[in-house]
Amino acid sequence: MKSRAFAFLLAAGLVMGASPAVAVIGGMASQDVRGARASTLRVETSRGELCSGAVIAPELVLTAAHCLMGGGSVSVVSLDPRFRTRRHAVIAVLPHPTFVPGTTPRTQPGADLAMLRLSAPLPSDLEPVTLGGGLWQGETVTMAGFGLSVEDNKKTARRLRETKLVNAGNYTTQNTVKVAVDIEARGEKPGAGACRGDSGGPVLRGDVRSRDLVGIVSWSSGPLNTRARRICGGFTAITPVSEYRSWISEAAAQLLAMGPNPRPFAQPEPPPPAGYSWWFSR
Repeated sequence: MKSRAFAFLLAAGLVMGASPAVAVIGGMASQDVRGARASTLRVETSRGELCSGAVIAPELVLTAAHCLMGGGSVSVVSLDPRFRTRRHAVIAVLPHPTFVPGTTPRTQPGADLAMLRLSAPLPSDLEPVTLGGGLWQGETVTMAGFGLSVEDNKKTARRLRETKLVNAGNYTTQNTVKVAVDIEARGEKPGAGACRGDSGGPVLRGDVRSRDLVGIVSWSSGPLNTRARRICGGFTAITPVSEYRSWISEAAAQLLAMGPNPRPFAQPEPPPPAGYSWWFSR
């Protein structure tokens, strides 16, 4: 942060109100066929949970682990080149072993990451992202997601949006995340950022056509200087992928080793404890 005072205010603001991120506030609808559309998916559960995800391989999607804790089956939705929706079955889910179900994103002691294995490769018009290096303070990034564009209006979700943010530095409670803010508002007043439904969405280095994945959206918090209690439009918490490269590689290998024709499956009830994985079966 630019000053100790601002760092203190940032911490105070995040403690006062943080939520799983669910939609891009202050962003713009994605219209570039080769942009966020090509690497960002909508993640949905049969229990009504809405999140986003990043395509990292034709059959693999990286998302936030907390999105999957409500139970039910999981599927993903992609957009074709004309921005029409296509649904794809998920056959396996593998959260990071340090993730602890039942904790809030802000107090999560482990990594808020999970990998999804699809039943079949995604269409060829989708382009997987590659894992990028570490984020440096002051760097401009692009985030994308299917969350709300108006915090208190659920009807504004499920449309792909994107926005540019600047990495303001680290925020540490039980774990350490990167915190990104609106380039002009800087988290002090309402600006662009993640909201409900954006959790799990990609954070890309540079512009929206980049395939350099540097983070996954975890949670959001409202701006510091507002009378209304907000959970969006202030700070966007990002799980940096550079710190979890080994797990991502190992998880990908484990899920792909299932073979080309695994049987569909249903999540056990209740959600399993930390270190779990599950496969869907008839």
